[in-house]
Amino acid sequence: MNILGLILFLLIAGGVAWAAERVNPNAPRWVGLIAFIAAGAYVANAWAGGYAYANQYIEWIPRFGIHVILSMDGLSLMLTALTLFLGAVAVVSSWTETKRRTGFFQFNVLWVMAGVVGVFTALDLFLFFFFWEVMLIPMYFLIAIWGHENKAFAAMKFFLFTQISGLLMLFAILALVYFNYANTGSITFNYNDLLGAELAPDVAFYLMLGFFVAFVVKLPGVPFHTWLPDAHTQAPTAGSVILAGILLKTGAYGLIRFVIPLFPDASAQFANWAMFLGALSILYGGYMAYSQSDFKRLVAYSSVAHMGFVLLGAFAFVDAGGAAGMNPLGMQGAVVTMIAHGFSTAALFMMAGALQERLHTREMSNMGGLWMRAPRMGVMTMFFVVASVGMPGLGNFIGEFLVLLGAFQANVPLTVAAALGVVVAAVYGLVLLQRAFQGEPNPDVPAMRDFGLREMTVMTLMMAALIWIGVYPQPLLDLSAPVIETLWIAP
Repeated sequence: MNILGLILFLLIAGGVAWAAERVNPNAPRWVGLIAFIAAGAYVANAWAGGYAYANQYIEWIPRFGIHVILSMDGLSLMLTALTLFLGAVAVVSSWTETKRRTGFFQFNVLWVMAGVVGVFTALDLFLFFFFWEVMLIPMYFLIAIWGHENKAFAAMKFFLFTQISGLLMLFAILALVYFNYANTGSITFNYNDLLGAELAPDVAFYLMLGFFVAFVVKLPGVPFHTWLPDAHTQAPTAGSVILAGILLKTGAYGLIRFVIPLFPDASAQFANWAMFLGALSILYGGYMAYSQSDFKRLVAYSSVAHMGFVLLGAFAFVDAGGAAGMNPLGMQGAVVTMIAHGFSTAALFMMAGALQERLHTREMSNMGGLWMRAPRMGVMTMFFVVASVGMPGLGNFIGEFLVLLGAFQANVPLTVAAALGVVVAAVYGLVLLQRAFQGEPNPDVPAMRDFGLREMTVMTLMMAALIWIGVYPQPLLDLSAPVIETLWIAP
């Protein structure tokens, strides 16, 4: 599988979409959709044929040990497939919402996703940071240009949080390379060469914190989460789908791929604190979600809670009640939660965008009884709310259940606290459904258009994915298990 070719294809498709606007304002949408379908089919074909496990090595700046190193294992494969699928969802969800500068809009969507694919496959730390920056700038434009009433503030807040934390990660990368050079005499940014680098305990701990903070900001975890509700609320529907479904996963991926393997001792030392932040994110995110009256802000805070499970499960892996690194359940749960959350929350943000487009409001107090006006939207909302709160038989339940099993082996009190978050999730999920779709219809709400074939096709596919993960998660577990086994170098 040619990973670099896949990334270049998305970048070129973005340029074609931008240029196509001169021919027809509707052409960029079709270019974006066809590009994501073609790229997704390419990855799916490689997956089905067993050729998705790929490695590419190209000399780039050898004087400074910088190379183009792209690799795809089971974890990268799952996240790349999710990225391309949700890229198509983002295009479909903005089909009628985006009416101006459609070419530049699709350009930014495609370039964000190209950067994300690079993040999920880069094994040179300089290249990883390069793609990390590539995906942020188009996301800023999506919010700043096509966002809602307070888009400038939200876009700048998103940019500052991500750029400052990214700068911290860059310092940590350069320091890691320097200390490895001091010990070996070799300058390299190669991930595999930096694994097991000999570092003083204090140095390793502070470098680990540099990576950890950068990734937890993107996750996001409490207390670094404050950019997320504003960005989600003000972003266009496609931006919210990309943020929730994909960009948050880059933070989780960074924790799993870089923080724990590069700094095993420091990660084990910090594990209880990281798990505490995960449990705090679950409870605080759930409480704040329940407190919202804005549909999108409620779903945004629910993402803080769900990604708290990822943080909890990832660090339960390195703190299994004293048996460090011998607890794969939490890590497998974190991976499944990432995938399932990508489907369920992207669907809810697509629903929020559809309601705002039709009703010109996000306030649930202005809704009520919408099921009678749009029964297909009601059914879809009910399904994805139930999935999001962890209904057995659906994907989110599998992920959160495995996380709690793994966390129980590591820290019982924090596991009990996190389990309370499941109850809180049920409360705010049912409140959302009740306020928006049940109860007495608001007489001030005009007749509204229900979902058509375009929206229902996408929703049905995401529904099928969550049922598949919930009923038969073994393929995801089989893909993640070999990766998890390679993540740990025993202290």
